Amino acid sequence: MSDADSPFQPIDAARLSDAVVAQIEALILQGVLRPGERLPGERELAERMGVSRPSLREALAAMQADGLLVTRPGAGVFVADVLGSAFSPALVRLIARHPQAADDYLTFRKDLEGLAAERAAMAAGETDLAVLDRIVQAMRHAHASPDPQIEAALDADFHMAIVESSHNLIALHLMRAMQDLLRQGMLFNRPRIFASPELRDRLLDQHIAINDALQARDGPRARAVLEDHLDLVARTLTAQRRADDHAAVARLRLQNRRTP
Repeated sequence: MSDADSPFQPIDAARLSDAVVAQIEALILQGVLRPGERLPGERELAERMGVSRPSLREALAAMQADGLLVTRPGAGVFVADVLGSAFSPALVRLIARHPQAADDYLTFRKDLEGLAAERAAMAAGETDLAVLDRIVQAMRHAHASPDPQIEAALDADFHMAIVESSHNLIALHLMRAMQDLLRQGMLFNRPRIFASPELRDRLLDQHIAINDALQARDGPRARAVLEDHLDLVARTLTAQRRADDHAAVARLRLQNRRTP
């Protein structure tokens, strides 16, 4: 990363360590620095922020004591998993045992992301719009692959980028916590959604339409298409669950017939 691209800026304050803490905290809160991300080395980071290494060490030590940073011997300093307590282990296990929780998840996402998309159309910077466009172009490329895994991962990136582009810090961290559950497969199997060629075509068309509305800064249109998109995902999940239930009943009946 070049100095021009670095999120870290020179510090100008009476107590340098406090200013360092404030800047890194802001980057974590804004989502620029993500959980598990490694900070630059001490010398490089001190140079980027324009502070002495002792002042930087003091700031990093304070943030480690506060639980925002962690040191891994031989690896460096990393952003702590500040989202780790968003869902308790007991709640995660409960969700995993009850797949219908995905319905509530998608309903909440529809409300959250619909509003985020409408706001992003107004609040997104040119860099935000460029990121969204790059993801959609990558989706177009991945769409030609028979493996839905890449397109499914890009789908997660696209939805995350929409919320990031709304520049609402609370929505950002809520979405990050929920995406972690989804990536772990706790709510539903995203690649399975993309397994149907016909459905993949519809999902890609919707992603393109959402992006087009955002690029045009048409908030109501972006919200409407995004809500339609998540409604389609919800209907697909319902159909998949019903098919799974019917298949399970058929297997049980066949097993009973074979049992003397």
